[in-house]
Amino acid sequence: MSHRFDPVILREYDIRGTVGKNLNPDDAHALGRAFGTMARRAGGRKIAIGYDGRTHSPKLEAALVEGLTSTGINVVRVGRGPTPMLYFATKHLGADGGMMVTGSHNPPNQNGFKMLLSRDLKNGGPVYGDKIKALAVLAEKDDFENGAGKAESADVQDAYVAHLLAAHKSPRGFKIAWDCGNGASGEIVRRLTSKLPGKHILLFDTIDGTFPNHKPDPSDAKNLKDLQDTVLKNECDLGIAFDGDADRIGAVDGKARVVAGDQLLAIYAHDVLKEHPGSAVIADVKASLVLFEEIEKLGGKPLMWKTGNSLIKAKMAETGAPLAGEMSGHIFFGDNFGFDDGIYAAMKLLSLLGNSGKSLADWRDSLPSTFITPEYRFHVDEAGKFAVVDEIKARLKKEGARMSEIDGVRVTTLDGWWLLRASNTEALLAARAESKTEAGLLRLKDALEGQLKASGLGLPKD
Repeated sequence: MSHRFDPVILREYDIRGTVGKNLNPDDAHALGRAFGTMARRAGGRKIAIGYDGRTHSPKLEAALVEGLTSTGINVVRVGRGPTPMLYFATKHLGADGGMMVTGSHNPPNQNGFKMLLSRDLKNGGPVYGDKIKALAVLAEKDDFENGAGKAESADVQDAYVAHLLAAHKSPRGFKIAWDCGNGASGEIVRRLTSKLPGKHILLFDTIDGTFPNHKPDPSDAKNLKDLQDTVLKNECDLGIAFDGDADRIGAVDGKARVVAGDQLLAIYAHDVLKEHPGSAVIADVKASLVLFEEIEKLGGKPLMWKTGNSLIKAKMAETGAPLAGEMSGHIFFGDNFGFDDGIYAAMKLLSLLGNSGKSLADWRDSLPSTFITPEYRFHVDEAGKFAVVDEIKARLKKEGARMSEIDGVRVTTLDGWWLLRASNTEALLAARAESKTEAGLLRLKDALEGQLKASGLGLPKD
């Protein structure tokens, strides 16, 4: 039977909706049939499946498996865990692709799917954009392959932890606080830290899809308060946090100061560009000018690209860049198959700190200071968020503004830059601004707010 997905859940680089409203097991079953069909027609035969700790993830996973096997695809179920464990499993098990049931950092009543096909297949790689639209077309036309695939289970946790430990090359241990946010990383982080040197304090490592302690989103500073308090109270060297499915990392230094995603990327670049001199390093449009200047200073080639983990992964594969990252904490290492893995990024950070002899606070202090706003995030209904950006973009063009249209609009002036873009995962707009002077930042904020007001919106307070 044909199936029509609510268009709202078809995002740019994944599928995400509200369970019981516009996302149900029937959608998961149809998606399994569509993805299985796409995989088979590309030459694939085996797909790995995982799911996060949300209360409805097991039901969605079961429906997904049923849909996949109905197309003749064989399924390997790796069970509950972080998204990067599923990415790892596709390589470890020799699968032709993977599907992860996860709502990432979204509220507990939401869920979704992240998908990839092996690059060995025709048109392989992350499934996003036109490929997601193509899945919807297959479902609506009832254009499915038929078959009798088999499903089996595989426990990859030991192998995944061994993979993470192999990336840890620090000659010494640290005192670290880890905030799992009740997300899908808890079991893996417990097993991992039991094998690492140093002292480890674990927060909220019980997987609980209701997220009773705080939202699992380390890019929002208010979600790091428990971690900061723990670092100060226990005199930790640093604190590390993960989002709901652990493909993103957050960090605070020994003084409990937040180390932003672009700052982490600048720190990683020191190590990576030593090994790959002159290489490109990719960052999204939300990243600080400090990052791009730091990459140039290190002899690398800074490349600004669109926000979105699938978009960054695709650009990384296209350019051969050994390192990429987003302001939100998605960090991609070429030596990890180009996957975004917050836990792997943590191992790389500990290795860098141990080998450099510098603390995370030292590294943070070594980066130039600028005046920068937090990321303003404000609700705009799903249907209207892109229209607002387009309206402002058109107005700026008439004014002759100097701007980048890679993703939303990033306006550059003598004072610095400001950015406005529509989120691809939530019904909101995101904005930020940066200047080398406090007065310049105020002028940038005024310009941004003026454009928003002209479109009937206002800038949230700091």
